[in-house]
Amino acid sequence: MVRNRSVVRRILTIDLPVILILCFTLSPYLWMALTSITEKSRLFTEGPSIAGATLENYVRLFGTVGFGRNLFDSFVVAGGTMIVGLGLAVPAAYAFSRFRFRGRRLLMLQFLLINMFPLVLLILPLFILMRSLGLVDTYLALIIANSTVAIPFSVWMMTSYIDNIPRSLDEAAMTDGCTRFGALFRVVLPLCTPGIIATGVYIFITAWNEYLYALTLGGRSVKPITVAIQTLIGEYQIEWGLLTAGGIVGAMPATLLFLFVQKRLIAGMTQGAVKG
Repeated sequence: MVRNRSVVRRILTIDLPVILILCFTLSPYLWMALTSITEKSRLFTEGPSIAGATLENYVRLFGTVGFGRNLFDSFVVAGGTMIVGLGLAVPAAYAFSRFRFRGRRLLMLQFLLINMFPLVLLILPLFILMRSLGLVDTYLALIIANSTVAIPFSVWMMTSYIDNIPRSLDEAAMTDGCTRFGALFRVVLPLCTPGIIATGVYIFITAWNEYLYALTLGGRSVKPITVAIQTLIGEYQIEWGLLTAGGIVGAMPATLLFLFVQKRLIAGMTQGAVKG
């Protein structure tokens, strides 16, 4: 009797609320998926339905709209931002973690304050800078712009993670003949692998989903998927089939990447959030 009560209590307090939350959060994605496989002629008469499912919208998306090129642009921008972000954030985090110098706390505070400003305030100065350098509508412009947002928080993440690695390991490596960079690359970085993966995934997803910089600094030559999906919304009509198909395809790489490194991502973010 007691066991039956505990089972009923668990269902009512845990299982049922979780199911309701999942239905609430996943229903928009289910609606998108059903809309993307529904014929255009049936969409406005019968609504999204799995009956008579077709991949016509996906074929048109890649064949007519040229969405494959937009995916390539997003991969280049997000991958380049991740490489630049990690290349600068990891050494900076190591310096903030291992050295005590004048202005250290002020610099860390400035990194935190940067994320408090809305992106729209940075658009105009970045656009003027990129135009003066002749970088508008290039991959480099978007990589640099996205790095300004990703690097500050990445430095904070990596600094917290490196703080949990004992300094004695660095000192032992340098005692055995390693230089400071040797200790960083041979000792610290292997131990930072979960944190580096977590930071890299954060940078990649942030750059992948970015829209404002892509719209302002991009153009005809470089058009990431966030801008390409927006162009599917016309002035007088909306191609709902193409729009939802683009949303599904656009969300797939970031979703698969998160699922692939989920355990390492959670471990890295949890470890970096605990200060030893």
